[in-house]
Amino acid sequence: MVLGGLAVLVLAGDVMVKGAVNLSLKLGIPALIVGLTVVSFGTSAPELFVSVKAVLAGAPTLALGNVVGSNIANVLLVLGLPALIAAVAVDRGLARDFWIMIAASLLFIALAFTGTFTWWLGLVLLTGLALMLGDCFIRARTERAATMELEGAEDDISGARIALYLALGLIGLPLGAHFLVLGSVNIATALGVSEAVIGLTLVAVGTSLPELATTAAAAWRREAGVALGNVLGSNVFNLLGIVGVASLFGAIPVPAEMLRIDLWVMLGTSALIGAFIYGGRSIGRLWGAVLLSLYLGYVLFLFTSMTAGA
Repeated sequence: MVLGGLAVLVLAGDVMVKGAVNLSLKLGIPALIVGLTVVSFGTSAPELFVSVKAVLAGAPTLALGNVVGSNIANVLLVLGLPALIAAVAVDRGLARDFWIMIAASLLFIALAFTGTFTWWLGLVLLTGLALMLGDCFIRARTERAATMELEGAEDDISGARIALYLALGLIGLPLGAHFLVLGSVNIATALGVSEAVIGLTLVAVGTSLPELATTAAAAWRREAGVALGNVLGSNVFNLLGIVGVASLFGAIPVPAEMLRIDLWVMLGTSALIGAFIYGGRSIGRLWGAVLLSLYLGYVLFLFTSMTAGA
């Protein structure tokens, strides 16, 4: 169920982005707006559907683990693995986006210490997301970046194909999320580990596959802004958008273990990006291996600590 759910999520997310991008362009919406909204939201659709489904299924800590784990995986795995293929260049122009991500992380951690993400805290997170998108839009207009290439855009695409893309995405995303959440809960029960740990590891890696594919392709083409910007934007949307929306469907309690360890691991790994940006260093094979080693060490720590606790 987990493997099948992941496969459906990745494929459905891809066709959903294609359909939404082409529909938006057909309606005459500027490519700039589409890139800042439709594409950003679309690549995070697997995390969103999984988190909402987890809350509705009575496994809210799985949803929270998915978001925190995805942000950790986005830095250590999504940047580390492509660096083994080709060095990921670092664009100093992303310094502002880095600090926006850090601010979003600090806000998220502060709200987490209330003990539970309720609907009104979700609205606070969504307000932060709206402010971030507004800032991106203003900066993009200033930089005259309105003529941008959008992945998934097709020339002379028919309305029927757009409708097919959207239909497949709308059917596949909730279906894949259903099987992934159900299978993950069963695995957690069988292994005797918490749903939060499964969310931090298995589900987080699975829902980060679209970001991994995008970053690997961008690194191969030496598109530094796309590779690193993809990670920064995804991390902000995970914290502010996904938890913000999911908490509207039900309260999300924060496990004590996550307050003590995982949230700070997330903040620490996010800060690593700043070291690369301000140090002017590209992420080469050596650093890629270091990032991957840190991720494997973190996952091993999670499972060994759970075993010791049992």
